[in-house]
Parts: sequence; C-alpha cells; structure tokens
Amino acid sequence: MVYFIEGGKFLQECQRKDWSRDWPLQLFFSEVCCDLEVDVNGQEIFLVDKKIISSFSGRLNRLFGKSTGKSRKIKVVFHDLPGGVEGFELMARFCYNNGRTEIASSNVILLNSVAHFMEMNKDVSCTDNLLEQTEKFLEGIPYWTWSELLGALKQCQEFVPIVNSSGLLQKCLDSLVARMAPASDASPSTSSTDSTALRFSCDTRSTESTKNSYSRATWWFEDLVVFHPSLIEKVIKAMTAQKFNHATISKFLFYYQKSRFSGATPDEKCKIIETVVEMLFSLDWSSVSCKSLFGILRVALSLNVSKICRNRLEGMIGSHLDQATLDNLLVPSPPSVAYLYDVNLVLRFLKSFLQTGGCWVSSTRLKKVASLVDLYIAEVAPDSCLKPSKFAALALALPDSARDSHDGIYRAMDMYLEVHAGLSEEERMKICCALNYEKLSSEACKHLAQNKKFPSRTAVQALIAQQSKLKSILQDMNHFKSLGDPPYGYNEKGSKGKKYEDDDQVVLYARKLDLSTENEKLKAHLQGMQWRVMKLEKVCRKMQTQMAKIMKSRLSSSSNARSLPRLCS
Repeated sequence: MVYFIEGGKFLQECQRKDWSRDWPLQLFFSEVCCDLEVDVNGQEIFLVDKKIISSFSGRLNRLFGKSTGKSRKIKVVFHDLPGGVEGFELMARFCYNNGRTEIASSNVILLNSVAHFMEMNKDVSCTDNLLEQTEKFLEGIPYWTWSELLGALKQCQEFVPIVNSSGLLQKCLDSLVARMAPASDASPSTSSTDSTALRFSCDTRSTESTKNSYSRATWWFEDLVVFHPSLIEKVIKAMTAQKFNHATISKFLFYYQKSRFSGATPDEKCKIIETVVEMLFSLDWSSVSCKSLFGILRVALSLNVSKICRNRLEGMIGSHLDQATLDNLLVPSPPSVAYLYDVNLVLRFLKSFLQTGGCWVSSTRLKKVASLVDLYIAEVAPDSCLKPSKFAALALALPDSARDSHDGIYRAMDMYLEVHAGLSEEERMKICCALNYEKLSSEACKHLAQNKKFPSRTAVQALIAQQSKLKSILQDMNHFKSLGDPPYGYNEKGSKGKKYEDDDQVVLYARKLDLSTENEKLKAHLQGMQWRVMKLEKVCRKMQTQMAKIMKSRLSSSSNARSLPRLCS
C-alpha cells in the first residue's frame, strides 16, 4: 500500500467524507506521519513522512542532517524539481512502496531525472535505489520501437540539463539516428517485414506516413518536427557525426522551419530561424538550396534575428549567387532606407561571393553573376532615390574580367543619368568610371558619342578606344593579306631569295606543289579576309568623319573646349 498525502486537497476531502466508512482513521493516524511539507515548484504542496522519503533521497538526507531545529514539522521548497507534481508523485510512490515501482519507456526518463535530482543512488541504498533501476532499464534503448524513442526524446527536451549531464540524451539520439540511417537507403515501407531495420526503425503510424507522404529518404521528417529547436540542433549534430547526407539534412531543416512557423510567436520564430541557419551553416554549402535560402532570408528580414544569424545567411547566399535569379535579388529596402530595393544587401552578397571563392572563382560562375548584376543594375537605375555612390559601387563590384561586353552597364547608366539629370559633371564622371570603353560595341560607342547626358570626355575616350580597336583589326587583316601574296624572292624553280622560317616553308611548299584541296581553301579564305579589310577601311573612314563632325559641334558649344587628340594616324 502506498501512503502519500496531498495536503490541501486531502483536508477538504476529510471534512466532506465519512472517514469511519471510507477510510480506517486509526490506520491513517497510526501509520501516516505528515511531518514534512513539500512545496513542489510552487504548483502543489504535499504532506509526507519525512523518514520514508529521506530514506531513499541523499539530497534530503543531507538537508535534514544540517537541520538543528526541534520543530517536529519541516517545510521544503523545490523550485526546479524535474516533472513538477508528476515527478514528485512518482518518486513518492517509489519511496512508500519500499523501493519498488513500475518502470516503462513512457516514464523512465522522468524517473531517471528525478533520481538524479534527489540523489536516489547507491550511496543511500545499495539495492533499492531508483537511479540504478532506471539505468538498468535504459540499457534496453537499442531495442525500443521508433515511437518509444520519440516519446523518450520528447521527455528529454523537458529536462535537458539533467539528461545532458547523465549522457541519457546522447544515448537516445544515437539510437534514433541509427534507425534513420538505414531507412535513408531503404524506407520502412519497402523493407521486408522480417527486417530488423523495419522492426526497430518505425511503428505502424510512421510506416503509413512514409507510404502516403514521403520519399524513401525523408520518411522521418514529420516525426521530428515536434522537437524544440534546441533538441533539433542536437539531432542534426548527431546526424552529421554519423555521416548523413548533407542534402537530406538541409531539406529537413527547411521543412522544419516551414512546419514549425504555423502558430509560432515572433520570438519562437526567431529561435527557429537562428537554429536552422546555424545548422545549415555547419553543412557543406554546396548541398544547400539557394532558392530555399532566399525564402528564409525574406522571413528573417521581418524578424529581429541576431546579427550573427544574418551574416551567416548572407554568406551562404553569396556563395550561391551564380544560382540566383533577378527576382531573388529584388528585396525591398528596410523602412529606414529611401531606396526602392535593398542595394546594400546585394553589395554584401557580391562581397561574400568574391571572398568565398577568392581568386579561384571560375570564369563561368563569374560571368553568370556579372550578367545577373547587369540585370539588377538596369532594374534599380530608374530609382530616383538611389545615390550615385551606390550605383557606381554596384557597377564596380565585380572585376573587369567578369564581363566580355559593357553594353549592359552603358544602357543602365543611360537610364540612371536620364532620371538623375541634376548631377554635376564630377558625379557623372565618377559613374562613368565603371565603363570599359574597349568593351563597348560600335553601336554603343556611336550612341555614346551623340549622348548629351554623358560628359564630353567620355565621348572622346570612347572614340579613342574604338579607333584603337579598329587599328588592331586592320593590322590583323593586313597580316593575313600579306600571307596571301607570293613571298619575295620565290621563283617557279623553287629557288629562294630569302631565308624563311620552317612554318613558312611548309606553306610555300604546299602552294608550289598545288595541293588542290588545301590550296583552294586557303585562297578562298584569304580572298574573304581581303574583302573584309577593304570594308572595314571604308567603315573606319566613314566613322572617323562622323565622329569628327560630332566632336567639332560639341566642343564649339562648350566653354572649356579643348583641342581634340588626333583620331587617326
């Protein structure tokens, strides 16, 4: 028979009931001694027998050993007893039942935590101590069902400090993750009913959930959503320690964030986001979805997440910037900033992209990011609130090698200068510093020379760059043309009036022998090149004439006109 008394409630029952009929009062007063009052976490007050309770608890033994008062009744207040009222009731049953109680997977975590807290170990009783009995029961964790493990972990998250120090939480986590690992390759729904993995990996509910909702590698997602973020963090660390696939882990974290947000408070959402980002940051970033990271970013921007969390999130996104789209980058500015879009955020992405790859960023990835940035610059250029310094920072953020053509930047500058017509000459020149005139097409150079929104000096620089490009082309064409003429000193008899290199001798020898196929190809090629040279010469002369007229007109209207550099030799 168990003798423990719940103080206030018991006294009220005594006044209502006929205890001569319902309870033997003589037994009550003779066998039950209520000399210890226990306040459990401010939730309930218990009146119990001090001698019975303290005979199994080292904590109470030490407490009463220090007590020197002669008062028969003692009051003890616990503020952090594991399990509160339920935990104390389980402990009291154990004590009043002479060190015996029913232990099951549903209560062993709570009993073990109470045993640690109350020091119910072999120092108090060698055989009938609660700690030893629960630890012996916990040796069977590897044989628990999936649902029993989940239930145990739900209890563990309520008593984290105690189960952490005792190593109990880690045992449960290791066993749980071990069940998930084989199921990643063969889900319970496809395994044999006799397989050990099936019997120990899931219960009926998990199997049905797997069949109806999840792929083979993610059948366990829904079961783990119930855990608190602090416990999820430990689960993920256990998974990475057991070499789980990082792509699967990242998918679960994104699933967890979406599932837990339903009904969560802003503070809870912050904790969820910070935990998910921290765990994603610890994974291989190449296994993390760029699209999903942008989804988390948009949610995080509306919450008061920590600066560390934001920096980590931006760093991961920056490393994936070549996978982003224009819509991803069009993030509205914070309320305190006048810009339409958050330009500073994109600049941080670009900085992270370059820092993550260092000098080893591949040319393909770099050019993808440059194309994306050109689209973004064109999108933000019409923003009347965007400062020239920010526009120039975007245009100069990537190295010159990232772009084969600067036509896109030129078009964005044209739009920006049209909206910001009141900029000074100096401000416009700072913006134009981002242009590489040698990478402008002939059409863009021609448009720039006639574009009054741009400073006069930019037109001159564009003309010089274009002239240099044409000179280079003409030199190359003349070189090819010279290869088509009969070399000096060569006669029909094969005599040479001049010493040639080996490669030239091979070509001349081929022409002399009239190797028909190769000879015809070479002639056709050279004729085509000569025709192109003639056409380019005409275009060059025409363009030089037009540019000279335009510059003469513009310089005559300028008070600071200078003499133009010679445009052609």
